[in-house]
Amino acid sequence: MTEEAKRRLAEKEGRIRAAIALREGDRVPIMAGGNIFAITEAGYTMAEAIYDPTLEKMKTAIIKYLLKYDPDTSSGVGDLSGEGPVLEMLDPTYIEWPGRPGTKIDDNSIQQFIEFPILLDDEFDQFFSDRTGWKLNKSMPKISRLCKPLENLKIPLSHRGLRELADEFSKPEMREMIKTFWKVSDYYEALSCRRREVNAEIDELGFPSFGGGKAMVPFDEYSDTLRGTILSLTDLYDNQDVVQRFIDEYFPYMISHIKSINKDGSKTGTFVHMTLHKGLDGFMSDEFYVKYYWRYLQEIIETIVDQGMVPYVFCEGRYSTRVCHLKDVPKGKVIYKFEDTPMELAKKTLGDVACITGGFPNPLLDFGTPDKVADECKRLIDICAPGGGFIFQPNSGITQSKRENVETMFNTVKEYGKY
Repeated sequence: MTEEAKRRLAEKEGRIRAAIALREGDRVPIMAGGNIFAITEAGYTMAEAIYDPTLEKMKTAIIKYLLKYDPDTSSGVGDLSGEGPVLEMLDPTYIEWPGRPGTKIDDNSIQQFIEFPILLDDEFDQFFSDRTGWKLNKSMPKISRLCKPLENLKIPLSHRGLRELADEFSKPEMREMIKTFWKVSDYYEALSCRRREVNAEIDELGFPSFGGGKAMVPFDEYSDTLRGTILSLTDLYDNQDVVQRFIDEYFPYMISHIKSINKDGSKTGTFVHMTLHKGLDGFMSDEFYVKYYWRYLQEIIETIVDQGMVPYVFCEGRYSTRVCHLKDVPKGKVIYKFEDTPMELAKKTLGDVACITGGFPNPLLDFGTPDKVADECKRLIDICAPGGGFIFQPNSGITQSKRENVETMFNTVKEYGKY
């Protein structure tokens, strides 16, 4: 790393650390990953980046974006970069992505998740008593067309049924599935190696990358990956025992996972990302929020802090009725990002406890004017910056935005956001 890159890294990292600790730095830091905007600015489509296993297109796009707009963090390689070919092998049913043959989404879209229940009412008993059998025969065939042969997989009843087991895995459709799995594994191993190489090259530029891992609230796992939104919420009334049984099983696993992330101390100070999906206003009563959601989220946050990492909690949707709960966390150790919560309320409620970010409406970058972008930047800075504890950030990734609006956003924050 050059001396200039080292200076840049120290400056930007110090700016972010000051905000997390609720202190004023030299100016308000700005976190704004390039996302689709960086890809199109570099002359590519999202589909091209997803189908480029060399990751050269994504690398070029990220480097150009970082050097031109000079954000205070780097997001590194992501957004399914290079995964197009391997996703086609897996043929998942729960996601669509740009460039997928026959897809309805645009070449410059982000991936789109398709929600449907994986765990059905009549599968509860098997889910809790025979998880392996349920995953093999029920879950995997639902989420991947490659796994359809598993629907009919029969494990021999006899404990000496080796020949029968060999016959099961030797069926033509099983042989093809297994061969494809080998290709999938080899592909991901090579892609992971390439990602590490590319991210190392990007790191040399001196833009700090704070990625340290991910965590998930148990109810979100239950809703997002098993039951879907409608069934999971009606389960709060009709199947409370099932909801609680899953949470009681999943929560210790999540706590154990968090404790394993930073055992050697190498990820101290990095962010553990959480996206809150089902705790937003209107999805459940406050009573249910406390009982099934907040008390687990709170302990997850505290566990992340205890491991020396920073909880980065994205409160999707409107969280106006929940911010009072979010206050009860270790002071100066947590980042809350808001999408549709009034930032006045967030600052008033959390300003002396946690760093806040988000709140800038992305449609303004897509459809607004530079003057309106500048005005909104200044309004947010006036509300959130005094006393520190604020990182400027759009409420989602930058997508089909006007170049002049993105430039205005960066310039305004860097000039108007000086302390």
